[in-house]
Amino acid sequence: MEHFVTLFDAGFLPQGLALHASLSDHGMPFTLWVICMDEAAEIALTKIELPNLRIIPLREVEAEHPELVIAKQDRTRAEYCWTITPFTPKAVFDRDSTAIRATYVDADVYFFGTPLRLLQELDESNAHVLITDHAYAPEYVQESTAGRFCVQFLTFRNTPEGSEILAWWQERCIEWCYNRYEDGKFGDQKYLDAWPVMWGHTVHILQHVDLTLAPWNVQYFLPKNQSPRGMFHFHGLRLFKGGRTRFWCGYLISRGAALAVYEPYLNRLRQSFATLHRHGVSVPQQEGPRGFLQRIKQFYRAYTTTEGWANL
Repeated sequence: MEHFVTLFDAGFLPQGLALHASLSDHGMPFTLWVICMDEAAEIALTKIELPNLRIIPLREVEAEHPELVIAKQDRTRAEYCWTITPFTPKAVFDRDSTAIRATYVDADVYFFGTPLRLLQELDESNAHVLITDHAYAPEYVQESTAGRFCVQFLTFRNTPEGSEILAWWQERCIEWCYNRYEDGKFGDQKYLDAWPVMWGHTVHILQHVDLTLAPWNVQYFLPKNQSPRGMFHFHGLRLFKGGRTRFWCGYLISRGAALAVYEPYLNRLRQSFATLHRHGVSVPQQEGPRGFLQRIKQFYRAYTTTEGWANL
């Protein structure tokens, strides 16, 4: 049994359902734990009753860690989500003592191939923690400010060694976790740069970086006309009111790569909206800033009609 854990609010329900579906596609025993960042997400997931999904209300995590409530007072919604991320594996271990390990995944991650390919490296390394490199394409390198490693897929064994690193990360994020670069820190993420130095072989850096694709490296690592073999991090994808969609921001992606990656994900999001609609769940959507929305290729118009995502 593999344990995955994520967190999101009602606005990310479509992506959360897509993540769950992608885990289900690969036929492995798994549980996806979701820390619901608002009551609307909790109510919606309770209604839908997805198999192999367990809900953790935010209020429970805050009751277990009152220091989070104090930190929450001066942080944005996104910054608070980042602050909670180091507490997600422990939330799993506290609720299931049989869990050998827990893997945090961002809600906008989607598995085109089995995640066991990534976890196999951890098994072979005998390490206690698995971290993933941003693996930036040369033209997008930003390790100095955003960090070498990405908080997108992180595995912690339920061991004293894994717990030590997790506790250190929790303490740092309670102290400082903001959406800016300052004194060598950035959010919850740049803290990871210190782990291989501080803990050596206790931490394994994923070597198969082609299994962790994202807008900043897909053009560099994905062979032409092929689909990803591992996961794709749909960083920057936003669904706005009126059915308008921003697919990515700040990167150049070819039409071929976009077709291979974004088309199947958009189809899955349509299924997510259909499921939500059947259960009477509406998804809060943002107003899209003018001039900032995608106008990429003709085929995307099928997914961004004026009727909107919620009216499928």
